[in-house]
Amino acid sequence: MMDVLITENITGAPMDALRRDFDAAFEPELWRDPAKLKQAAAEARAIIVRNQTQVTAEILAAADKLQIVARAGAGLDNVDTEAATGAGVVVSYAPHENSLSVAELAIGLMLGLARKLPAADADTRGGGWDRRTYTGFELSGKTLGIVGFGRIGRMVAERAAVFGMRLVTHDPFVEPDSEVLAPLGATWLELDDLLAESDLVTVHVPLTKGTAGLINDDRLRRMKPGAQLINTSRGEIVDEEALARALESGRLAGAALDVRQCEPPQRGALEQMPTVILTPHIGAFTTEAQERVVAAVCRDVAAVLRGDAAQGYFNFPTPKAKN
Repeated sequence: MMDVLITENITGAPMDALRRDFDAAFEPELWRDPAKLKQAAAEARAIIVRNQTQVTAEILAAADKLQIVARAGAGLDNVDTEAATGAGVVVSYAPHENSLSVAELAIGLMLGLARKLPAADADTRGGGWDRRTYTGFELSGKTLGIVGFGRIGRMVAERAAVFGMRLVTHDPFVEPDSEVLAPLGATWLELDDLLAESDLVTVHVPLTKGTAGLINDDRLRRMKPGAQLINTSRGEIVDEEALARALESGRLAGAALDVRQCEPPQRGALEQMPTVILTPHIGAFTTEAQERVVAAVCRDVAAVLRGDAAQGYFNFPTPKAKN
């Protein structure tokens, strides 16, 4: 029986230590083959994934030796947490360890949009020196709409405030008079009002049934003309076809997407637009964040396999008897 199955390219010193201490199978491409994944999972006591591996109810049902699924990251949309909980399997993740890196990327993308950095870089590398075309705008004095005011949204607010931006936010889990708003100088608005008032909108919500397709044709039409959209949360939250139409029509001036509806995406309209910045889901990919994430999930896997409690658990800290 295998102790640990690692289905994606998750590396680092804590992972090296885990692989020395336990019988581990490192299969970084296994997520691409659901049939082989199901077969391998049936022999594992622990599975470590990132965001590509789909840990479905079918896989969990076949993995009758499984004690813990550890997700090296913040979101759990690729893990059937209900099925795992019903099977008595601990679900562990790292919801806070990469927050700072994502927040900093969001700020970086805002600056990139404001100063047209990717297009200016490409033009200059090609021999151009077109200063007027790449005239940008200052963040100071602009209104930033933050959709989702959890840990990452608040970190973005802290950093945007330093630029002198006006901060407005919408989060159904934050009350309009919440004490978390005033210290950051943020004002709670209904989503439609936030979209109408914001020069830039940045999205920081988890993927749920309620947030899938949240930024759609109707919501994009409600955005302030000439506004720009940043998404570093989950690709499915933004309707990409609707976004492309809003950009093509000139309704929106630009967008920056670190996440896509399908990853990796097919080349399409967004890839052709110089006003769009696209990055390959690198929000959490800083050296520091990855060290923290890998250390957290390896710590929890080792603890559960030794009969101890996980710290970063989603459902419960130790395995339960199967229902």
